[in-house]
Amino acid sequence: MEEIASAAETSKSVFYRYFGDKAGLQRAMGEVVVGRMQEQLIEAARQASTPRDGLRAMVSAYLQMAESSPNVYMFVTQPAQDAGSALESSPTLSTFFDAISTMLASPMERYLADDPAGPAVPQPLTFWPRAAIGMVRAAGEQWLSVPPGPDRPSESDLADSLTAWLFDGIATAVPQASLAPTSLRSPLSKDGS
Repeated sequence: MEEIASAAETSKSVFYRYFGDKAGLQRAMGEVVVGRMQEQLIEAARQASTPRDGLRAMVSAYLQMAESSPNVYMFVTQPAQDAGSALESSPTLSTFFDAISTMLASPMERYLADDPAGPAVPQPLTFWPRAAIGMVRAAGEQWLSVPPGPDRPSESDLADSLTAWLFDGIATAVPQASLAPTSLRSPLSKDGS
């Protein structure tokens, strides 16, 4: 709070009067930042012509927003200090995740129901939107922690990979030989497969 007050050229008491404490500031910033994220994700999905394009656009928008201000992103998405566990998120994030889950579920259910070669929409699909959000969030946070260089994919490449993994499955997006752990590959073959 002291650093923020100094940067704003005011006293800490001003921030304490409006926000109470660091958790209050985190909640207020979270509401603004998460609201903007939700608007951008909705707009990205709205412009897409297919469920896959919509998913890709949403993943890309999320990664771009996180990359544009990683410190703000980490501040508003991390559990508040008064949360009981790291798995608890703020009410603002919970509402955001609920809205995005609903937004992801409807087009995916329609897409799967319209696929004549596919099976009926499975019951576990109700868990897919939250799982997708968790995957994108975890991968995005790991990506932000990797310094720019050859080991860090571009935002576009990561968005493409995440979309393929979520939409097509990992087995169709990655060559089969690279899926088997090294310890399970046959020691008799020259190529390790």
